[in-house]
Amino acid sequence: MTIDLDTIKTNHKTRYLAGEYERVLDEIVSVEQMLEADPSMRELGEGELESLKIQRTGIEKQIQDILDADKEEEERPKEIILEVRAGAGGEEAAIFAEDLAIMYERYAEKKGWGFTKLDVSQSEVGGYKEASFEIKSKDAYDLLRYETGVHRVQRIPATEKSGRIHTSTASVVVLPIYSEKHFTVNPADLEMEFSRSGGAGGQNVNKVETAVRIIHKPTGLAVRCTSERSQLKNREKAMSMLMAKLQDIDREKQETAVSADRKHQIGTGDRSEKIRTYNILQDRVTDHRIKQSWSNIQKIFEGNIDAIIDACRAGTVGDAEESE
Repeated sequence: MTIDLDTIKTNHKTRYLAGEYERVLDEIVSVEQMLEADPSMRELGEGELESLKIQRTGIEKQIQDILDADKEEEERPKEIILEVRAGAGGEEAAIFAEDLAIMYERYAEKKGWGFTKLDVSQSEVGGYKEASFEIKSKDAYDLLRYETGVHRVQRIPATEKSGRIHTSTASVVVLPIYSEKHFTVNPADLEMEFSRSGGAGGQNVNKVETAVRIIHKPTGLAVRCTSERSQLKNREKAMSMLMAKLQDIDREKQETAVSADRKHQIGTGDRSEKIRTYNILQDRVTDHRIKQSWSNIQKIFEGNIDAIIDACRAGTVGDAEESE
């Protein structure tokens, strides 16, 4: 194993090992020179040399473990794109999509994470037809990655006069943004459109074309960002969104099929998979992948989803039954 002394001296996590490593290296050289000069000391010297080499190997392993941990930390996504999209159920689905978005926003606030609206398309009744958010935290992806999938709500809408229970759905997608780009995008494959941002944001938003929409022509993917007052910043955020989507497609292509012996683990993460039902009348949230339920939906919609997140990450199998 080759250790770069300059590297371990400048890294504050390995600096304390550098002096000890140099001492052991110097002693190994000293003993080898002694053996070469005085062969009669071979029996004693070889034992000491073996001990020093064991020490060297131990220090090298400690250093490598620290460097590997640093690299893994550096490669972890420090932010994510969270997308929520209304599914089946018309306007009620849009209201549910907004409920989910607010739930994640409040969860992020409790965690002290940065949470920014990138682009929101509202329905006529005020819910979200689709919305994109940026969440900044090195823990966000690890905690929210299993939220990807179809969420279902069962409740009586406020507009329902006959008291019928409606079932609506919304899909959630969690996309990591990596600091290291795994591939590059040909600028010729991109088409950019600029427009005025709608909604709140002051006079500047309405007068200047700050909203940015980027289309990746080979895949047809399109992203839009309106969160910033600067066209340049919206362009940067839109590019981050696009890269996250392209990396997600690339990851899906490379992943092998999930084997049958993983039945006791969390689901595949397929965005078309129905993962959770929020039954308002029964005050019960059920995750169908782990067959586990929780009560007090009102608190859950207020962002108190730690228990659900922890159970999904553990991938344990409970005794709860799926709601119909």
